[in-house]
Amino acid sequence: MLLSYLPVLIMIGFASMMAVGALFMSFIFQPRFPYREKLTPWECGMEPIGDANKGHFRVHFFIIAILFIVFDVETLFLFPWAVILTDKSISMFVFVEMIIFIAVLALGLIYAWAKGALEWV
Repeated sequence: MLLSYLPVLIMIGFASMMAVGALFMSFIFQPRFPYREKLTPWECGMEPIGDANKGHFRVHFFIIAILFIVFDVETLFLFPWAVILTDKSISMFVFVEMIIFIAVLALGLIYAWAKGALEWV
């Protein structure tokens, strides 16, 4: 029985060796003497103005990203639901459960919309 896991162990070992090899090669071929321009911070290809630690940072972009991830996960749950829904023996339970799931996410979207999280100002 343990012999059936041998291909999985070989693949894990190969992936681990590739990761360690990539780290080792990046250590070997890293630049030894970076010049001044290489060490300066860049923001979208432009020189930064002022000190980054003194300014306030808007979290609006993070809110949009989190909302995107939440609704992306929702679509990942909708695909298996659509496949399982074709089975007539469990279709009503699965249908009600997914309607509740979509309703909770819709309430979250309405709340975010009401709070102005989706406004791009």
